[in-house]
Amino acid sequence: MGFLDGLKKLGLGALEDEELYEDPSKKKAEEKKEEPQKPPVEIDEASLLFDKKYVCPVCEYDFKVRTLRTGKIRMARQDLDLRPVFKEIDTTKYEVVTCPNCGYSVLAKYFGNLTKFQMDEVRSKICANFKRQDFSEDVYTYEEARMRYELAIASAMVKKSKNSEKAYICLKMAWLIRGETEHLDMSAPGYTEKKVANDAEEKEMLQKALDGFELARMTETQIAGMDEATTDYLMAALALEVENYNLAMKMVGNIIGSRVANSRIKDKANELKSLILKRAREARETITTENSEK
Repeated sequence: MGFLDGLKKLGLGALEDEELYEDPSKKKAEEKKEEPQKPPVEIDEASLLFDKKYVCPVCEYDFKVRTLRTGKIRMARQDLDLRPVFKEIDTTKYEVVTCPNCGYSVLAKYFGNLTKFQMDEVRSKICANFKRQDFSEDVYTYEEARMRYELAIASAMVKKSKNSEKAYICLKMAWLIRGETEHLDMSAPGYTEKKVANDAEEKEMLQKALDGFELARMTETQIAGMDEATTDYLMAALALEVENYNLAMKMVGNIIGSRVANSRIKDKANELKSLILKRAREARETITTENSEK
C-alpha cells in the first residue's frame, strides 16, 4: 500500500501517485525538454560579402564587385569533379569580375594587366557593342551570375586566353548551373522543364571544360594552379560525367601509375576507377537491353 492510499476515500485518488518531493534536477530536465525548438538561424547572404574595388584594365573605369568574405563559410561537401559546396552560399556566383562600363569580364584569379593586342581586341569586339549595366544588388541572382560567366567566356575568346583559362571558366559555369539546379523550387511551375534544360547545359559546359583541359595538357606546364595529378583526376571525373569512359580510365591510370603522386590522390583515383568501371558496365548493359528490345 502507498502512504497516500487513504486519499481515495476523500475523492483525491488522483494524487496518490504524486511524488512527495520534487527533484530539482528532474524539474530542470523537464523544463528543458519542454522548451520550444529555436528555428535555424537563416544566413543573410549579403552579410557574407563586401565590395572590392577594381580598376578595369581596358577602359580604366573604377568599379566595385561583390566579393566573398574569407573565413565566414563552411564547406558541406565536395562533388566528384572537385566542386566545393558550402552551407551558407554558392561561391561560384561571385567569382567573375565584370566591368559595368565596358563589359570586360574575367575570373578574379586571372584579373590583371592585358597586352595591347588583348585590349584592342576586347575594345573592338566586347566594349564597342556592350550596353552599360548598373549592378546595384547586394547579392547576385543566378541569372546575373550566368551573364557574367558568358561575358567572361566571350572576353577570354577575343583576348586569346590560354586554353586552361577558358576551360576553367567553362568548369566554373557548369558548377554555377548545377548550383542553380540545386536551388530550384521543386513545387514551382515549370520545374521539370527547367531542370532538364539546366542538366543539358551543365553537361555541355563540362564537355567544353574537358576539351579545353585536354588541349591545355598538351601545351601548358601548369593548369589553373593545379599540379599534374590533380589535373588528371579532374579530367577523369569530367570524362566520367560526360560518359567518356575510355578517357576517364586513361587519366586515373596516369595517377595510379605515377611515381610522384601522393597516396591521398592515388586513393581518390582508385575510388574513382571503381566508379568508372561500374558506370561503364551499366552503360553497356543498357545498350544491350535496348538492342534486344528492338
